[in-house]
Amino acid sequence: MIRVPEGFARSTVEREGEAGAAWIERLPGIVEKLTGAWGCVPDGAVMHGGVGVIVPVRRAAGAAVLKVSFPHPGNVHEPDAFAAWAGRGAVLLHERDDERFAMLLERARPTTLADAEDGDEVVAVAGRLSRRLAVAAPPGLPRLSEQADAWEEQLSRDAAELPHELSRRARDAAVATVRELGRAQPDTLFHGDLHARNILRADREAWLAVDPKGYAGDPAYDAGILLKSRAPALLAADDLGKAVHRVLDVFAETAELDRERVRRWSQFHAVQSAFWDRRHGLRIARTGPRLDWLTQFLDRLAELLSARA
Repeated sequence: MIRVPEGFARSTVEREGEAGAAWIERLPGIVEKLTGAWGCVPDGAVMHGGVGVIVPVRRAAGAAVLKVSFPHPGNVHEPDAFAAWAGRGAVLLHERDDERFAMLLERARPTTLADAEDGDEVVAVAGRLSRRLAVAAPPGLPRLSEQADAWEEQLSRDAAELPHELSRRARDAAVATVRELGRAQPDTLFHGDLHARNILRADREAWLAVDPKGYAGDPAYDAGILLKSRAPALLAADDLGKAVHRVLDVFAETAELDRERVRRWSQFHAVQSAFWDRRHGLRIARTGPRLDWLTQFLDRLAELLSARA
């Protein structure tokens, strides 16, 4: 049986409580049953992300990975996205067990796009993948437009209840994006969590996406996720505003998206995340100086992107 990484077990129990502890206890048995059912044998050290383990395996057809995630609504549609893409810009789905939140996937390399030193390359690769992943959404996926009412209500609640330094202009711009772009979106499948650590080096193609949310909506929504993930590099730039708009320019061009929609969704993400951090903290920083640093960055980002440029 596999050995569950201690850090992953601890964080799962801290986040999920008794349900998480019970799942961690069952996890080695789940992996053993799945490897047996899918004709696999473990082939390397167990890895993990925030909500699941990745077990390198080998089967008659070659190398693969077994991914088992904690049962959560946010993980339900990951295999649906992989099935729709069928290897187009993303790892291949070989097998799925939806009841156990498990998949057998194409094995990529451990190197992520985040390891690239050229910032333009990071954004361009993400943009090209975004374009390839933007296909007609299959039925049954969550439609991002259905979240618009909840977004608007939460923005108003957060602005009223939380101490913050966001200007009225920044808050109004985020609400306007929800009202003008949020409720009428294309019926397009897109990644939903497209950042450099979710893009891996591969053999079949140079880069392949992993860990999708499987949303139907506007692919420009992913620009804000990518932009937030670039925080360390952006803050190291001599001119933050110039660096931020360079990311938007490169992503919009390579993803073949309307640049103004890319800007507006990115500004919405910055405002939404700035409030979220104040209310909930982050998985990587619940409290303390790092959380303060990230929240201040998001405030600056929201203000920078509030005006068209």
